[in-house]
Amino acid sequence: MAAWKQIVIALVILAAAFVAWVRFVPGAPEVLAGWGMDWAQAAIAPQREASGNAPQSGGRGAGGPQGSVIVGPVAPATINDRLSAIGTGRANASVTVKPYASGRLTEILVRSGSKVEAGAVIARLDAEAEQIARDRANIALDDATARADRVRALRTSNTVTAVQVTEAELAVENARLEVRNAELSLDRRAIVAPIAGVVGILPVEAGNYVTTETTIATIDDRTSIVIDFWVPERYTNAVAVGAEVEAIPIARPNQVLMGEVSAIDNRLDEASRTMLVQARIANADDTLRAGMSFQVAMRFPGDTYPSVNPLAIQWGTDGAFIWAVRDGKAQRTPVRIIQRNTENVLVEAEIGEGDQVVTEGIHLVRDGAVLQIAGAPAAPPEPAAEKPAPVAQGSGS
Repeated sequence: MAAWKQIVIALVILAAAFVAWVRFVPGAPEVLAGWGMDWAQAAIAPQREASGNAPQSGGRGAGGPQGSVIVGPVAPATINDRLSAIGTGRANASVTVKPYASGRLTEILVRSGSKVEAGAVIARLDAEAEQIARDRANIALDDATARADRVRALRTSNTVTAVQVTEAELAVENARLEVRNAELSLDRRAIVAPIAGVVGILPVEAGNYVTTETTIATIDDRTSIVIDFWVPERYTNAVAVGAEVEAIPIARPNQVLMGEVSAIDNRLDEASRTMLVQARIANADDTLRAGMSFQVAMRFPGDTYPSVNPLAIQWGTDGAFIWAVRDGKAQRTPVRIIQRNTENVLVEAEIGEGDQVVTEGIHLVRDGAVLQIAGAPAAPPEPAAEKPAPVAQGSGS
């Protein structure tokens, strides 16, 4: 057989298979519509009617019911209305106490767990050299003061010049400064608490030689606890200073504490795309400690979107869509998916609460076709159009 005859026979077979697929396979028209080949369906439809396969009432034609489908309601759903994060608590104020000068510890006046007030002495360094320096400065001041008095007395008889008087008075002022410097050095041999709080475990003992880099004690102000937690980027505009915060200690899940946001960072972390937020919680009974972990929760108005059954989402060449039920007919409605969940999908579309969308039997649905919904009474058949009565032709006179 010639090659051209084989090609012709193959084309005829393919055309016949295509026509049979369009006529007998459910869902074929939707595929053609997605390919932009609505003309093929329109060309084959007359052949169906001519061959006696035209859809009857209750069949699958474009003008009649599409068969039984299952629909589901559209319900509103809210997202971004609750934030949950793990935070770490720290003291309202925490200070590491180090001495101003080096020396040997002669005594420690507090113990671990002691409550101290701001300015209280917690330890002392040996101060004999500083006491000697202070006494020497006082002697020098007394000598400078007596010399200035003599010079001023001689000035009345013009025995000394005004310059000498000025020099004597300047020596007195310098001597006073030396006394203040000696007293300051002596005072700094006493190590004081810069804030009120609770003393932690002491890392040194009396007799140890310490330097300005040696930690003498740590003091925590636990009147309130500050919780550091990280907020995802989508919540950055919702969090504000003063907003209410609910915190639950991980070690005490039955204890719910209320606080408020005390500080918000001015930028996001580039690696995690999260923002540091601090919340303050009262600790009047002193049951909380720095370093504790907390489950932090915040509530916001959130964003509300329509939610549909995941089975209702279909895809075409132009993106996602659903079959919405309008006056008992199917209407193709494009959607933009906002969030996928296990039980529903949040979308942005021209649908509202209470609307119905097709969830099962989608392969039977045609755009604009009457739907037979499972469990609902069948739609009455449309009355046939009456043919006009023939006009009798009278005989001419």
